[in-house]
Amino acid sequence: MLDWLILTATLPTSPSGLRVRIWRSLKATHCATLREGVYLLPASATSAKSFWVMDTAIRDAGAESHLLTLQARDAAQEAAFVALFDRSELYAEFAQSLKDTRGALKSAAESQIRKALRDLELQLQTILGADFFPGKWAESATSGLSALRQETERRFSPGEPALAMGELRLLSPSDYQGKTWATRERPWVDRLATAWLVQRFIDKTPSFIWLAHARKCPKSALGYDFDGATFTHVGERVTFEVVAASFALGKDPGVRRLGELVHFLDIGGIPVDEAPGLELVVKGLQAQHADDSALLAASLQLFDAVYAAFRATA
Repeated sequence: MLDWLILTATLPTSPSGLRVRIWRSLKATHCATLREGVYLLPASATSAKSFWVMDTAIRDAGAESHLLTLQARDAAQEAAFVALFDRSELYAEFAQSLKDTRGALKSAAESQIRKALRDLELQLQTILGADFFPGKWAESATSGLSALRQETERRFSPGEPALAMGELRLLSPSDYQGKTWATRERPWVDRLATAWLVQRFIDKTPSFIWLAHARKCPKSALGYDFDGATFTHVGERVTFEVVAASFALGKDPGVRRLGELVHFLDIGGIPVDEAPGLELVVKGLQAQHADDSALLAASLQLFDAVYAAFRATA
């Protein structure tokens, strides 16, 4: 049997500040309402600690509040409690949004599809945050979004590497000096950020070449961010994260947070607040610089600034 939290609260009608604050807090927990003033959450919910905070806040304000921990009296009551957290309608709405975006994939502009994907990411994260009993609906939604993301990459970035499995080896920067690094032309965030990482932390005198066809990568070059490259996506890691882990840079808080940002912009996942801003600036730099080497040179200061900001707020 599951442990459940029940919060009962009797709030004064005046002043209204406490009622508004508690109402907003309750909404954020995604709790169920048994009746007016009686709210239910599974004790294992990530938002359960908010019940304890609200209980204290209500009593400190001189109002009446009780927080109970209990188990359902029998299997039928437990099933009834679980049913109060049914999120199937939310998942159905998400599935329709997914279908609409997939239908627009062939005709819509890349910017529209990318924005739709970000919106879908946020929509799904909100649903998952409210789904305390994830099952087949959650699995279907997650796999559906992943499939749409892959379709989008095939449509707009046909050379984007597929996820590969494998173990990462710990490498020494001293073995990677004066190398030629090769990736696909017109680099986007992952390729630009990886070039920045190489230049700032790994290879003191690198050179970069931009490939029209990844299969024509020179054997003497270190390829990255394409299928078969020396460094590319591994498991759930994008190329930036793979290179950072390979050279033991992941403990640097600036590198780690930048990796989370690059990950989201490249393949989605947990939304990052700074993502829209970085995406807009990189698009602007691409519009300004038709030459990829000039684009990288202009991008270095951008990633320097983002890295410094993340380090400063770590």
